[in-house]
Amino acid sequence: MSENILVINHTAPFDGAHIREGLDMALIFAALDQNVSWLFKGPAVLALKQGNDASLLGIKNYFKQLKTLEIYDVEQVYVCAQAMQRFALTPEALNIDAQVLTLEAQQALLAQQSKVVSL
Repeated sequence: MSENILVINHTAPFDGAHIREGLDMALIFAALDQNVSWLFKGPAVLALKQGNDASLLGIKNYFKQLKTLEIYDVEQVYVCAQAMQRFALTPEALNIDAQVLTLEAQQALLAQQSKVVSL
């Protein structure tokens, strides 16, 4: 039976491996035919900014893999409206399509989930 699973990232893209772990979890859950959503909050929204290149820091550049999410049926990617405003980002500045959610919409999204993984 398919469950609704939400992966939430809160940390900056180069603060540990949290974004990479979120990507791995989203892809694993999708491979298990779960309904996966991914929410980027706080500085995690910076992971979706165009032009990121982790290889400059000597680590694997997983930012390119974010563009493959749709192939794995992870089509529900969300970003926090407050975080977007805080970091002066627009949806056009992101390297993948993501729906901007207000705090109220994020609460509604949380209420629809069977499981939530927060990183």
